[in-house]
Amino acid sequence: MVKGKQYWLLKTEPGEWSWEDQAANGGVTKWDGVKNKQAQKHLKSMKVGDLCFFYHSGATARRVVGVVSVVREWYAAEGGDKNSEVVVDVKVVGEMRRQVDLKDMKQDGELKGFVMFRQPRLSVLPVPEKVWERICELGNGFEGDGIDIGDD
Repeated sequence: MVKGKQYWLLKTEPGEWSWEDQAANGGVTKWDGVKNKQAQKHLKSMKVGDLCFFYHSGATARRVVGVVSVVREWYAAEGGDKNSEVVVDVKVVGEMRRQVDLKDMKQDGELKGFVMFRQPRLSVLPVPEKVWERICELGNGFEGDGIDIGDD
């Protein structure tokens, strides 16, 4: 992992904005629609190059499906000011080689205490480096991570 880089988790309902939508959009989009002040604070803390898990929430699919990177730091949503809705731009890095379900994360002892389990409704979460590494292990990494897992 790169020193100074931060890690995040971004939640989205697949019916609103799915991994497929993100990838089909040239891989780059603004991450908007975040109303919660704590989640907006997290968006404001993001820096270019930070990595984010792309997480499908909702009743049918609760899982990490991919990784995006921050390509533009926070700015006010169109028509807003710096005190209104906060937006960042993210770009696809790669799909998880194996999607990581919420139930698998909750059963993993190394992920005990992860903030997502304590604040399940928060849509933007910081991810400690050790948690990031463990979720990547559970998902066999992600496309574009530079790790050869020997799938020949």
